[in-house]
Amino acid sequence: MAKICELTGKAPIKGSIIWRSGKSKKSGGIGTHVTAITKRRFLPNLQRVKAILPSGEVRYLRVTAAALKKGLVTKAPKRTWVKPEVKAEAPKPVAKAPKAAKAAKKA
Repeated sequence: MAKICELTGKAPIKGSIIWRSGKSKKSGGIGTHVTAITKRRFLPNLQRVKAILPSGEVRYLRVTAAALKKGLVTKAPKRTWVKPEVKAEAPKPVAKAPKAAKAAKKA
């Protein structure tokens, strides 16, 4: 599944990790030097939220935390109704032939 916000369209962006060594000039050193640079991705802070769409449909959306803070999402109300209980019917006993009838068949 794509890591993209369904409302704002915010997606992962490219970046890099920079390793530095040495003591900064401010701290009395001769300055820091870059020793390595590797690529990385900055991912959006996606949250799965149950929301009401403008059409009135209630479904789950993958939305960034920033969109939630801005109030772009109308959260669905919590369910208040209780599911109706389904009464489990007892299994009906299988009708067995009486012993007298069995004895008559054998004879």
